[in-house]
Amino acid sequence: MALRERDFDLYALYEALDERRHSRNLTWAALAAEVNRHRTRLRPIAASTITSLKDKRVAEGDAVLQMLIWLERPPESFMPGMAGAGDKRFRLPQLTRGQILRWNTQSLHGALDGRRRERGLTWAEVARDVGGFTPGMLTNLASGPHIGFPRVMRLVRWLGKPAVSFTRIAEW
Repeated sequence: MALRERDFDLYALYEALDERRHSRNLTWAALAAEVNRHRTRLRPIAASTITSLKDKRVAEGDAVLQMLIWLERPPESFMPGMAGAGDKRFRLPQLTRGQILRWNTQSLHGALDGRRRERGLTWAEVARDVGGFTPGMLTNLASGPHIGFPRVMRLVRWLGKPAVSFTRIAEW
């Protein structure tokens, strides 16, 4: 299976959001308000950010996590060929007001580095094996930059661990 065929499917995420929106008779603005229920008013996810998923190849990772929480689905459920995506170990946590789920890129980097060392690989070899990364992009995860979909799920798949293992609950 080619890399893109195995990637997190942003269009399928859009379709799932739209289907649930229709079933609840919500506008895109109302859906966005619900997705943002835990976020502050300072940086809400816009309805246009959500609707643009149907045409995007990449999306901001923390925003997608909030959409997945709203859908009550793990990222793995949008990964073709990902067995057991409905298992409890993949579930995203419940949040309370003022909390947001974020990617923990330092933890992700630590796991990548551990696996890399275990297998005796260079960062260049890891980048080639995972696909879609340069060695610098991988090592920069240690400094905590944001990461987007579908790339983050390539790393999760390569590590063979649930995506939720590399998230953290932050306070707003």
